[in-house]
Amino acid sequence: MNKNILNTVVQDFINLNLDKDTTSLLLKKALFENIDIKDIVEQLESKKRCKKKLPTWFKTPQIYYPNKVNIEQTSSEVTANYKLQIVSGKSIIDLTGGFGVDCYYFSKVFDTVIHCDINKELSTIVHHNYKQLGILNIQTVAEDGLDFLVNSKKQFDWIYIDPSRRHDVKGKVFYLKDCLPNVPEHLEALFSYSNNILVKASPMLDISLGTSELKHVKEIHVVAVKNEVKELLFVLEKNCTEAIGIKTINIKTDHNETFEFYMSDESLSFAIYSNKASYLYEPNAAILKAGAFKVLSQKLQVNKLHQHSHLYSSQELIDFPGRTFKIQEIIPYNKKEISNRFKGKKANITTRNFPLNPADIRKKFNIRDGGEQYLFFTTNQQNKKIAISCFKI
Repeated sequence: MNKNILNTVVQDFINLNLDKDTTSLLLKKALFENIDIKDIVEQLESKKRCKKKLPTWFKTPQIYYPNKVNIEQTSSEVTANYKLQIVSGKSIIDLTGGFGVDCYYFSKVFDTVIHCDINKELSTIVHHNYKQLGILNIQTVAEDGLDFLVNSKKQFDWIYIDPSRRHDVKGKVFYLKDCLPNVPEHLEALFSYSNNILVKASPMLDISLGTSELKHVKEIHVVAVKNEVKELLFVLEKNCTEAIGIKTINIKTDHNETFEFYMSDESLSFAIYSNKASYLYEPNAAILKAGAFKVLSQKLQVNKLHQHSHLYSSQELIDFPGRTFKIQEIIPYNKKEISNRFKGKKANITTRNFPLNPADIRKKFNIRDGGEQYLFFTTNQQNKKIAISCFKI
């Protein structure tokens, strides 16, 4: 950490050049004494990434930024804030602290927060930033979190782990056992220091695979932001043998979409099928990731178009966790029918359980992108390919 970067004149330069092309800066000679131009560029690139993801850091003066990889890997403020609905108590330890966003939010509800990171430079940066943010109840520890936990011999209300998905040997990984640290391998030892563990996993991880790797899973939270799944959160409770609850949330600008069920519900549920429909529904990304297909149909009393289509319909309009459309007509899929109605026109195209992708359909029928018209190309219960013409509500 080069503290010269925090000089007022350097900070002013960074703020004035946030929208500039950093490539041209790299070709220049050193702009400031004792500061490499590469370090200036690193600050610029990292800070730019924080404008929407970490607005609190972006707006706070004298924040020091690590390399952009650390920024890419950290939780956003939106997802960090969501975790406060899961954890509570007096003490929590983050074994893989990173840039410290989750700990910042934990400090709002816990008396004591310990941030561990094996990267000493990153730990120093985080410690400095907490001072700038006015946070006094977070202890930063520059060592391996597991080692610190064992050596401290302290009990915590919660242990939080966000294992690195970049293995030194295997490269990018998705299995929890291949992440660093290997949570499944250390799970029993971790439970000797806390009854509650929260594990953040890649949104690419198969949920059933994650539950098979871990023990005592109480809940799984599938967190999406603006319809993009960002995190899978596994809540573990010591000796828990209850049915696993799955909570999905899609955090939107004006409201949140939620849907909850038990993991066993999906296999025990029966979807409803019907050809009559006035409204079409597309589940949000969190629900699709959670695999709530039949249980969604049964709980909300909406009709499923096909076993593998994951589109739903109803005669009466309902409050649905996803996109809602008013159906205009359902058209048999053939070249003449589609061409007569949509050739040369604008439409937003989505495909579900259909052999062609939207780009192929646009090219085949000369349909331009955009407008207020929506077309869903899918397969119905009778295994016939159809196009559903509708507009968004």
